[in-house]
Amino acid sequence: RMDYIANKILMVRPSAFGFNHETAPSNSFQKTLDLTADEIRRRAAAEFDLMVAGLRDLDVEVKVIEDSEGDHTPDSVFPNNWFSTHPDGSFCLYPMEAAARRYERRLAAEMDFRAAVRYSKRIDMTGFESEGKYLEGTGSMVLDHENKIVYASLSSRTDNEVLNHWTAEFGFDRVAFNSADDKGTPIYHTNVLMTLGDNFAVVCLECIPNESERELLAGTLIETGKEIIEISRGQMNQFAGNMILLKNGAGQKILVMSERADRSLTDDQRKKLEQQAKPAAFDLETIEDCGGGSARCMIAELFY
Repeated sequence: RMDYIANKILMVRPSAFGFNHETAPSNSFQKTLDLTADEIRRRAAAEFDLMVAGLRDLDVEVKVIEDSEGDHTPDSVFPNNWFSTHPDGSFCLYPMEAAARRYERRLAAEMDFRAAVRYSKRIDMTGFESEGKYLEGTGSMVLDHENKIVYASLSSRTDNEVLNHWTAEFGFDRVAFNSADDKGTPIYHTNVLMTLGDNFAVVCLECIPNESERELLAGTLIETGKEIIEISRGQMNQFAGNMILLKNGAGQKILVMSERADRSLTDDQRKKLEQQAKPAAFDLETIEDCGGGSARCMIAELFY
């Protein structure tokens, strides 16, 4: 069953990182910072480099791609939204809501994915953009590869029809629901409210207003053998839902999160997580504040 946990990841080093005005209306986690654009870029790059170095120190295999300077790609540090790879050898490209983010996909050609990822099947769903319908990769979908279940919080970036298309293509069952932050705004990506491990799930159930949707989500997690570690809305706002389980070269499980997420956990939550995996927390303050995403968003799993 360990094959469902990636031991190789891709990260994109940001060169044009900054506040993206196109994504801000649907991402309530983004904040404007009282710093120059250069300072924001410099800090984001430093946070990125320290995270890569820290993961490599833990013997996680990290493939890094440099984003080219001069391109308007303020969010390129979040590659998990435009592509995914799968244990069955599939590679999928996704339709993105913000026009500025679609340009990130040019990296797929630059990387020569055929060499980097020996995928057996290539699925391109970007055509939905022309219909104004979006599904932003493993931001929009939290995937249980083993049980073939996709968890998805519907939003402007996670369209029901595109989700149905994806589940038909991959043969997954779906658990879809609506969620909202404390202001009642739909939560932009599913992976900020839940993290799925092999035997556990970190999830903010209180941000799902509909009781039957909440019960279906919790019930499905329990049925598939996941221990639910519930986080509050306040902890979700500190990115405690945006973790990712990886494994290193020795097969040890590593749970990657930000320092902000780690600080928000209770002793009991932390103890439960430590029983599941070795925690690895990184300072991502600038990337979190300005980009509105955290550790999980920065990591694209490579299954091959």
